[in-house]
Amino acid sequence: MVNRRHFILAGSLAGAAAAWSARVWAQPTGGGKPVILVVGDSLSAEYGLKRGEGWVPLLEKRLAEQKIAATVVNASISGDTTSGGRARLAALLTQHRPTHVVLELGGNDALRGLPLAGTEDNLTQMTKAAQAAGAQVLIVGIQVPPNYGSDYTRRFEAIFTKVAGSTKAALVPFLLKGIADGPEATTLFQADRIHPTAAAQPRMLENVYPTLRKMLGAR
Repeated sequence: MVNRRHFILAGSLAGAAAAWSARVWAQPTGGGKPVILVVGDSLSAEYGLKRGEGWVPLLEKRLAEQKIAATVVNASISGDTTSGGRARLAALLTQHRPTHVVLELGGNDALRGLPLAGTEDNLTQMTKAAQAAGAQVLIVGIQVPPNYGSDYTRRFEAIFTKVAGSTKAALVPFLLKGIADGPEATTLFQADRIHPTAAAQPRMLENVYPTLRKMLGAR
């Protein structure tokens, strides 16, 4: 069984005070190119890392290396919840006009003990809003530690699959696959035992990229 400290809860409250401003690594408009909008929390906001080390800027570099003309906009905020993301999504869609939206939110909902029904509804409405604006959506899931109880753990994990299925969105079931549940879990987190290190970021990218690349190729 994986120790609780080796799981990172998406957008952990530990990072809430650190980065409440979204960071953008590319121009906000695509000029006809795909625009990938990432709406996440501390997992995507480079909490505790040097700028450029997180999986989102690594995504931008990967796209450039593969000569895929796409703009990446990182609108992730440490400590954010699904309700926070839902509240600010409309403005982000209007400002950036994304062709693809990556939703990486939900862990803070569990950490705060928010109702699972609310988390599901927020993710569903965000997905539908992005789709209505013309974007393809990729939902990135997170899991909670076993000590939350098997029933809660199962129901929380199922939210992401359920939302993706009901909205026909793409899904990455677990952003930290091979990190929080892998043999190197003790070495892939920062000193706070909550946030992944720079060394873990490429693996996070590898968990997301195949699905996102397929979505880009489908345009």
